[in-house]
Amino acid sequence: MYTIWVKAHAGYIGNESADQLAKDATQHGLPYSITKLPKRHMKGLLPKSMLEEWQTLWKNGDTGRKIYNIMPSVSLRPANWIRDVIFFSQHGPFPAYLKRFHLSHSDYCSCGGIGTALHYATECIFTVSWHMRKPVPNFEQEWLKRIANNLVSMHKIRKRK
Repeated sequence: MYTIWVKAHAGYIGNESADQLAKDATQHGLPYSITKLPKRHMKGLLPKSMLEEWQTLWKNGDTGRKIYNIMPSVSLRPANWIRDVIFFSQHGPFPAYLKRFHLSHSDYCSCGGIGTALHYATECIFTVSWHMRKPVPNFEQEWLKRIANNLVSMHKIRKRK
C-alpha cells in the first residue's frame, strides 16, 4: 500500500469521504459506518485489523505456548513450517505422543528410550547422524529458541525424512 498527496476539496470522492468522516468524528464522536468507507480503504484496514486481533489472541492464549515461545509474532507470510511445528510442539508421529492419545500401546522408541521429538533429536541410536546437543535440564525452552534461530539446526530438522 502506498500514500499519495491529493488536493483537498477538489471533488476526489475518497478524499471527500475521508474529510466527511473526520468532520463527523470530531463533531459527534460517533463511530463511522463501515459501509461508507471506500472498498480500497477497507481492503487495507481489514488485514491490519485481523492481524492485530490474531496477535492479541495468540499473545493472551493458553494453548500453543511451546510454539508461542519460539514464534511470538503472527504473520500473514506463508511459512514452510510443517516439520518445525512437529518438532517444537512435539505433536507428531512420536511414540510418546501417540500413546498419550491412545493411538499406541507404548511410548517407547525401538531403542528403548521414551520416544519424543527431543529423544530422536539428541539421543536415539537410530538417529545419530541427525543429533543436536542435548539441552541442559530446566533450559529446554531456551534451547528450543536457539534451535529455531540457528540455520544449521533448522536445516537438520527440515531435511529429515
